[in-house]
Amino acid sequence: MNPLKVSSRSNPNSVAGALVAVIRDQGFAEMQAVGAGALNQAVKAVAIARGFVAPSGNDLICAPAFADIEINGEGRTALKLLVEKRTRQQSL
Repeated sequence: MNPLKVSSRSNPNSVAGALVAVIRDQGFAEMQAVGAGALNQAVKAVAIARGFVAPSGNDLICAPAFADIEINGEGRTALKLLVEKRTRQQSL
């Protein structure tokens, strides 16, 4: 699976739409962000995507991790966000 790459210039609404599409297709998605601005846009996208799936009784969970990547031949550390769908449980 190819991760969704998020930059500081990414539109969070567009990323959220792509995120939901991947999750509907595969059940989970991975996002990569390098830098504080990119991570900010990625987290906003997850928050927006939660609103997209809420009407169907679902929620999204997100787990952060580190990933070693290469950009223009240079090693970098990215944050990856692993996002998957969770069905909301009704409280008694």
